Amino acid sequence: MFYEEHPFAQYVRILGKGRKGSRALSQEEAYASMCMILNDEVSPEQLGAFLMLMRVKEENPEELTGFVKAVNEHIAIPDTAATVQLDWSSYAGKRRQLPWFILAALTLVENGISVFMHGASGHTNGRIYTKDALSQLGLSPCSSIEEATSTIKTSHFAYLDIEYLCPTLHRIIELRPLLGLRSPVHTIARMINPFNAPYLIQGIFHPGYQPTHQQTALRLKQPHMAVVKGDGGEIERNPDLDCLVQSVHDGVMSDETWPAMFKQRHVKDAEMKTERLGQLWRGKIDDEYANAAIIGTLAIALKLMGKANSIDAAEKLATDMWYARAKDKYGKAA
Repeated sequence: MFYEEHPFAQYVRILGKGRKGSRALSQEEAYASMCMILNDEVSPEQLGAFLMLMRVKEENPEELTGFVKAVNEHIAIPDTAATVQLDWSSYAGKRRQLPWFILAALTLVENGISVFMHGASGHTNGRIYTKDALSQLGLSPCSSIEEATSTIKTSHFAYLDIEYLCPTLHRIIELRPLLGLRSPVHTIARMINPFNAPYLIQGIFHPGYQPTHQQTALRLKQPHMAVVKGDGGEIERNPDLDCLVQSVHDGVMSDETWPAMFKQRHVKDAEMKTERLGQLWRGKIDDEYANAAIIGTLAIALKLMGKANSIDAAEKLATDMWYARAKDKYGKAA
C-alpha cells in the first residue's frame, strides 16, 4: 500500500538525516514549519521529533528569525491597540532572589513608558513566576489579548501569560517535563514582539545564547534590543556580578560590560516571601540587594531606550526614578 508523505516530514528529514545528510533549516523553511505547527497541521510524533532534533542541533539565528516571524504573524493584535514602547519577556522564574525586576518595569511605567510583559509560569518547580507575584503589587495578570490591549491603554502596563498570547507555544513549553529537555520554544517566546514595540529587552540564563538573540534581532530588523544574562534567566541585573549587555541599535550590534555594583556577593534569599515586593515599593522595608537589582535593571532599560548615553548617567537616572517613586501607587495586595 502506498502512503503519501506528510508535508511536515520534509522538515524532520532535513534535521535528522544523519551526521552527513542533515543540515539546518533555512529562514523560509523555519517559517513554513512553524506556520504548520501553529496551525495544528502536524502530528504529536512529528512535533516531538522536530523539537528534539532542534534541541540536539541548537537553533541558529536564521532559523529563529523564521520561527519568530511566524509567531508574530500568528498572534492577532487588534488594530486599535495602544502603542507599546518596551516589550519585556519573563519566562524563567526566580529561585535565588525575588523577582525585583517587576519593580524596575513598574518604575518605567510610572515615568510614562508603556510596557508589555509576557511570560510563562509553573513549568519548573521551585521558582516564583511573575504571574504569581503580581498580586503583591495590587495587579492582576490579563487573561486575553483583548484584556491586555485594554489594560495597556489605561495603565500603560499589562502582563499576559503565553497560555493566552499563543496557546500553541504554551502547550509546547508544557512538554518540558515529558520530554526532559527545553525546546527552541523557550528561546522563541523570549524573542516575540507581538505589539511591535521599538524597544525589546531580553534575559537568558546560558550566556552562549546571547549572540544568537542579538543576531536574530538584527535579521528581524528590530530597531533596538538588549539581551543580558539575567539572574535566574530573567531580565534582572545581578548587582554582584559584571553584566554583559549585548545590543542592537538601528542595524548595528554592540557589546558593553556593566561592572558589578558590589565588591562582596550577597547570599541567597532563604525565605523568598513575595509580600516583600509590595513592602519594598511602599518603603516599609529596605533591602540593599533589591535596591541595586532594581536600579541596575532599570538603568539598562533606560540606556536601551536612549534616556541616558552612558552607564553612569543611566544608573544615576535610574536611582533618581526609583527613590522618587509614588509609594502609594503599587504595593497593596489585590
